[in-house]
Amino acid sequence: MSAPATAPVRKKTRPGLSKTAKRGVWIGVIVVIVALMFVGTRFVPSDSPLLQSAQKFDPATFGAENFPVVQEEILDRAVDADVLAEAIAADPAAAAEEYGVESSGGTVFSTTFTGVVGEGQSGIYEIQVEGLPDDMLIRVQTGPAITGTELRDATGEITFGQFTNQIEYQNAAAALNEELKAQVLSEVDAAALPGATVTVTGAFTLVNPAGWLVTPVELDLE
Repeated sequence: MSAPATAPVRKKTRPGLSKTAKRGVWIGVIVVIVALMFVGTRFVPSDSPLLQSAQKFDPATFGAENFPVVQEEILDRAVDADVLAEAIAADPAAAAEEYGVESSGGTVFSTTFTGVVGEGQSGIYEIQVEGLPDDMLIRVQTGPAITGTELRDATGEITFGQFTNQIEYQNAAAALNEELKAQVLSEVDAAALPGATVTVTGAFTLVNPAGWLVTPVELDLE
């Protein structure tokens, strides 16, 4: 006798979504994502002060607002030139740590001194200061061209990270120099400087211990 035929076993299949239904689900997901993006996005008009301040750096405004602060800080930090010169000659690293502010261009020192003005060239005058070594040269720049970044760097409070790029950082230094000319040096009669006794307070970057080029924030004729 032959065995009875066995009916084939059929696997149960789970009902799935049709292509149309799947497409509808994806459309719904996309709609939800777009809606959430709109909810979490803040739209700022192109003429909004918030956007303008974030995108545009105004050197003139920066200089006018920050020069008085920089000037006051340099006046507070200034060390008598004879004391500073002795400290630098004895141990430049120790002098930098005690009196200086490090910058990308070197250590910036703030100093003050009284001396007799010698002959000048291109607005830069030698100053003979008592109490300093005979071979030491101090010069002060009075314009019309003011170069260097001493005013920007002398306090340690103005840093590259506060600006969008290197151009703005350089423009900040130039803006402070321009404000120095407007607020301080415009009152100085350059023709009267040679032979006069002056008291100067300013900042310089240490390049040569025996030669300082000082950017003044105060220059008073006696």
